[in-house]
Amino acid sequence: MNNCFAEFLGTLILILFGNGVVANVLLQKSKGQNSGWIVITFGWAMAVFVAVFAVSKYSGAHLNPAVSVCLALAGKFDWSLVPMYILCQVAGAFCGALLVWLTYRQHFAATEDAGLKLAVFSTGPAIPNRFYNLLTETIATAIFLLLVLMIVSPSNSLGSIDALPVALLVLAIGLSLGGPTGYAINPARDLGPRMAHAVLPMGNNKNSQWVYAWIPVVGPLLGAVLAAMVFKAISQ
Repeated sequence: MNNCFAEFLGTLILILFGNGVVANVLLQKSKGQNSGWIVITFGWAMAVFVAVFAVSKYSGAHLNPAVSVCLALAGKFDWSLVPMYILCQVAGAFCGALLVWLTYRQHFAATEDAGLKLAVFSTGPAIPNRFYNLLTETIATAIFLLLVLMIVSPSNSLGSIDALPVALLVLAIGLSLGGPTGYAINPARDLGPRMAHAVLPMGNNKNSQWVYAWIPVVGPLLGAVLAAMVFKAISQ
C-alpha cells in the first residue's frame, strides 16, 4: 500500500506542477500568460524532477503506466503490481488536475477560449491526423523509455539524483519532439486530467475531445513495448 500511495502522490505532484505551468502560460490574467513553450517544457521537466525525487525511494517513481508496462516487459518489475500502479497513477493525475483547477479557478472563469482550458488538462494535436499523431506519441515515448532504462542502469546510476537526468530527458523530449502532439508520453498524464476536465464546470462550450483521447494512451503503450524490446536486445 505504501508503494501504491507513493505512486498516487507522485503523479499528483507531477500533474500539479506540470499542468500548473500550462495554466500559468495559457490562462487569462495569469502573471505568466504568454510566456511561451520554453516555460512550459522547463516547468514540466521540473515537475518530473520534483515528483520522481520525492517518491522514488518508496515506489520507484514510475508515475506513468507506460513506465510500469515497459519495466514489466523488460523483466524489471512484477506484472502483478502493474494494474494497481496504473490505477493509482490515473487517480493521482485526476486529483492533481483538480488542484490545478482550484488554484486557477478565477483564471479559468476569465478565459473564454474552450481550447485553451482543455489544453491545461490534456494534450492535443497541432495538426490532427490520427496516424501521425499516434506515430509521434509512439516514437517520443519509445525513445524516452529506452533512454530512461539506459540512464538508470546500474553502470550509470547517480543514486538519489537519478531524477535529474530523467528530468533533463523530459525537457529534451518536449523541446525536440513535443510540437506535433504536446508530448503526452504518459497515459495517466492525459487520461486523468481529461476525466477531471469532463466533470468540472468549464462553461457551455466544454468539449473534452474524447475522440482523440485514445491516442495519448495507446501511443505511449506501444512505445513502451518497443522500448522494452530494444533494451532487451541490446542488453543481451
